[in-house]
Amino acid sequence: MRDSFLSTLMGWLGIARRREHATPDRWIMVDVETTGLNPARDRLLAIAAVALRQDPTTKALQVVIGDSFEVVLRQAQPSAKDNILIHHIGAEAQTLGEAPEAALENFRHWVGTSPLLAYHAAFDAGMIRRAYRSYHLEALNVQWLDIAPLARMFGGNAHAKALDDWLTHFNIECAVRHQAASDAFATAELLLRLWPAISRETQTWRGLVRLAKEASWIPS
Repeated sequence: MRDSFLSTLMGWLGIARRREHATPDRWIMVDVETTGLNPARDRLLAIAAVALRQDPTTKALQVVIGDSFEVVLRQAQPSAKDNILIHHIGAEAQTLGEAPEAALENFRHWVGTSPLLAYHAAFDAGMIRRAYRSYHLEALNVQWLDIAPLARMFGGNAHAKALDDWLTHFNIECAVRHQAASDAFATAELLLRLWPAISRETQTWRGLVRLAKEASWIPS
């Protein structure tokens, strides 16, 4: 019995270690819309995301349009008119959105264990983390990566700072700026433009995380 238990335990630990060091083949680009820019005070209005996958042979990245997510969280009180002018989620759309608890759990299910990326990811991660906490839901336990430092390191434009600067630099069209789905797709396209330069340094998720940490020291 003891040998059987130890064998099972060691097998489980082996699986856990393999998962810990596994390289994900599905990455998710995320964008959020909010009532403001303060993660400690403002509310999450919408989440949009699109998956990227890496070709196992060529290691090229591609956006998987059919693997995407978008939701507006129902609001008890719509955001201010000047805020609506930014993200274009009207008062009616806000009050008729999906129940926040269901929306957040659906997002968790769709994400699975895939890592999340965003431009200035600390903001998106902070807003999403606070939303889960506000609705007494278990935190989203996934890795986040900020692509802003990668753009500074590999984008070839020392003057670009904001996402808009990089979209202009690479001539990337964003159908509706400050609309979560459009921004998520545009940011995914930005990563595709950066990938040829990045892939000369690394072609793995772990390597990408390392480069992002190294690039975070580059002044913005």
